[in-house]
Amino acid sequence: MKNIVIRDIVTLRGPNIWTYRQVLEAWVDIGELEDFPSNTIPGFYERLAALLPSLVEHRCSYEERGGFLRRVQEGTWPGHILEHVTLELQNLAGLPGGFGKARETSERGVYKVVIRAWHDDVTRKALHLGRDLVMACIDDTPFDVAAAVEELRDMVDSCCLGPSTASIVDAADDRDIPAIRLLADGNLVQLGYGG
Repeated sequence: MKNIVIRDIVTLRGPNIWTYRQVLEAWVDIGELEDFPSNTIPGFYERLAALLPSLVEHRCSYEERGGFLRRVQEGTWPGHILEHVTLELQNLAGLPGGFGKARETSERGVYKVVIRAWHDDVTRKALHLGRDLVMACIDDTPFDVAAAVEELRDMVDSCCLGPSTASIVDAADDRDIPAIRLLADGNLVQLGYGG
């Protein structure tokens, strides 16, 4: 049976092997799908592009508009697709940023999928919804993108920083200044590591 299983998710705060920003590192097992890149699944590209047309903005390795969708047409694996879908769901929910990576591990069919995490809970939910969306495209079953984005937006509104604090953190991020949220549900933020 073709399936995508998220084995484990680890939060990496502060500098890590991927970036100095906070990310979630998910261990994703695509199982049999290792033998089925996207170009071998009939209708997959069309279903994905129809559900998330804004993926055309993802440049991917081609460094051009539509680069990611070109990769999907040419053939790429579900771990890579999950990375981009999760990022796009976060973007549609109002979270900026597009850092993501998908890398094979030494175990066949298992990938590390790394996603920029503005807020752990929101990114975890986006990852699981992204998995469901990718599986819907593989299985040719319906998926309600609007409901998924609305659920994420509600989480962003209740979990993420307020607009004033968020703009300060965004400006710090643009200047590569680390920002650490000191309260899980408040707007108290530390800029820098104190060095």
